[in-house]
Amino acid sequence: MKSTVYFSRTITPETVLELYKRVGKTLPGKVAVKVHSGEKGNQNFLRPDFWKPMVEYVDGTVVECNTAYPGARNTTKRHQKLLSTHGWTQSFPVDLLDAQGPDKELAIPGGKVIQKNYVGKDIENYDSMLVLSHFKGHPMGGYGGALKQLSIGVASSYGKAYIHGAGNPKKLWSADHNAFLESMADAASSVISYFQGNLVYINVMKNMSVDCDCCAVAEDPCIADIGILASTDPIAIDQACIDLIYACDDPGKAHFLKRVESRNGVHTIEAAAELGFGSREYELIEL
Repeated sequence: MKSTVYFSRTITPETVLELYKRVGKTLPGKVAVKVHSGEKGNQNFLRPDFWKPMVEYVDGTVVECNTAYPGARNTTKRHQKLLSTHGWTQSFPVDLLDAQGPDKELAIPGGKVIQKNYVGKDIENYDSMLVLSHFKGHPMGGYGGALKQLSIGVASSYGKAYIHGAGNPKKLWSADHNAFLESMADAASSVISYFQGNLVYINVMKNMSVDCDCCAVAEDPCIADIGILASTDPIAIDQACIDLIYACDDPGKAHFLKRVESRNGVHTIEAAAELGFGSREYELIEL
């Protein structure tokens, strides 16, 4: 069955909210709003003001987790300072999910590579999740969208190393590459199971560099902005973004797609579809 993905070429905070409303799913209870806080020095991440109407509409709490590599977000103290510097804590209630241990372990009985996922224990404070993703390239995953936000994004610092290492945190940067991509799909499935499907996904195709917002030194965007997408299916929304890149006539798409293809980025989507928590087949409804 095809999933529904809503799309607008207008990129404004108001359009984000309009697309969310079109999805038609009410997120119950206390809503965790997953964003990317942006590494110190990164110029491409989407700022708090862009997300403000959306977060306020669901009365959400912005959530993040610490990183597993050196930088301004790899300890609770550093990350909390950066969240303030980037304006998140001034704009919203913010919860660093793994600010204090122990991590919460989520089982993945049907995982292709990993059978457990480690997330910040504060995830227990929430009943649903709104996943706000800046769609862009990624040095390891090829691209970053909803599936990366669900997996690496929600994982604790240790959990990030566990996923990257395909179950062995000591192989953070040296695990089999496809196993790492499949581990992201596994981890994403565990978060969906935890929230019992009470999630909505919004991808914004703006400031699209080949590098992630986790890069302190990132390339400038190489391709023109395309639009905003919203869905209840993280697989369909990521596939739709990839398809829009292929379909566009921007000359910069070759550079962007080289990053995606050289990292076999679509394999995360393939693995997620095989796990069955969404579909690569979708109907794109443009507003």
